[in-house]
Amino acid sequence: MAERMLQFVRLDQRQPEKRAAATRRTDFDEIYREFTAEAASEQASRCSQCGVPFCQVHCPLNNNIPDWLKLTAEGRLEEAYEVASATNTFPEICGRICPQDRLCEGNCVIEKGFGSVTIGSVEKYITDTAWERGWVKPPKPRRELAQSVGIVGAGPAGLAAAERLRLRGYQVHVYDRYDRAGGLLIYGIPNFKLEKDVVLRRWKQYEEGGIRFHLNTAIGQDVSLAELRARHDAVLIGTGVYKARDMQAPGIGLDGIVPALDYLTTSNRTGLGESVAAFDSGALNAAGKHVVVIGGGDTAMDCVRTAVRQGAASVTCLYRRDKANMPGSMREVYHAEEEGVRFEWLGAPEAFRGEGTVKGVVAHRMHLGLPDATGRQQVTPVPGSRFELPADLVIMALGFDPEDLPTAFGEKDLPVTRWGTLKVDHRTMMTALPGVFAAGDIVRGASLVVWAIRDGRDAADQMDLYMQQKASPLAVAAE
Repeated sequence: MAERMLQFVRLDQRQPEKRAAATRRTDFDEIYREFTAEAASEQASRCSQCGVPFCQVHCPLNNNIPDWLKLTAEGRLEEAYEVASATNTFPEICGRICPQDRLCEGNCVIEKGFGSVTIGSVEKYITDTAWERGWVKPPKPRRELAQSVGIVGAGPAGLAAAERLRLRGYQVHVYDRYDRAGGLLIYGIPNFKLEKDVVLRRWKQYEEGGIRFHLNTAIGQDVSLAELRARHDAVLIGTGVYKARDMQAPGIGLDGIVPALDYLTTSNRTGLGESVAAFDSGALNAAGKHVVVIGGGDTAMDCVRTAVRQGAASVTCLYRRDKANMPGSMREVYHAEEEGVRFEWLGAPEAFRGEGTVKGVVAHRMHLGLPDATGRQQVTPVPGSRFELPADLVIMALGFDPEDLPTAFGEKDLPVTRWGTLKVDHRTMMTALPGVFAAGDIVRGASLVVWAIRDGRDAADQMDLYMQQKASPLAVAAE
């Protein structure tokens, strides 16, 4: 047991053992092994317990990180789990997939010269231990309420809201068009970052807690939004954003140019034991192919690393800015480099070559100029810098936009912003339709899982307040 904190002066930063790149290229298992109890305690004891914890300030959930690090260092793991789960619905997921290098760890005050505390790995260790020892319980309320809520979307925002509302006694119904709960946690994130059992066990536990799931149910087709509003006292829309951004260029319609999410979903479904025709035919299978992934975010990193594991002949990431300007986690970039991915920095596609099927990507070099109003450097083409990359499979990882929900849901009065996201009152998180709330990426645009969790929890609080006022306006007004 650690006697005191501030051990960063004598203990070096250590991540859990990382599997060798040559080994992990051949499977989809998570790349880090488990911390031992001693290693987790030692790494947690490196925390400086600073007066202003910037790790907590820069966490979207404002997790009480110094507190659960201290408890872990002292061997008080059950208490550490209670503290971690008080602010985070899915600490075992955030410990695996959050870009800690940009959030908590990237803002650790001891980073320079010593290395930040390995916050994500300790968080994962705490919660995995909690699951192993049976400390994680289904969300069963102390008393049942008659009011019910309908949640559209079983992704992180919807599930976070569902758990929070169920613990308060509401009858919670979750509707999702897919056949499993989890949203992008199941179908968009590869196993080497998040093994699917981690998500599936939450789904089963929520069912044990009384949350009812209506899967393979598309709103606007199988049931209308108007029906949901009539059926429930409040409705939350947490569908996320799934529409792939596209680009216009000669040859863009060639076979073999595919959206990133289609590619990742096919890979994940195959990993779940399904037979997927597009994978079996080779259309969405990188085996033996020269693969070019266009984009520089975390989705692009998921695609290049998936292609490596599928046995691609070569994998290249084409990104129009340089490495320092990558929007994705730098840790993911390092993993990809270790696994043999080639990066073409400052390169942008201008056309796709092939007859019927893509055979190459014609690109040109880019120059980074002065920052724009957002602070990002402008990019401009370099004259006479054209080059070509061989490609049998091109994966477009350019980001995601919202689907047209008013049309899909058959609800023309559902308001949207000029970007297509749902328009809400950001104080109440309610749309212009009374009792209809929205949270997650469908409101803020494509973002991090941790922000979706935060939004789902906040929306649940606002829905709770709305239903209390609706049930007893005089009593609430008197409080």
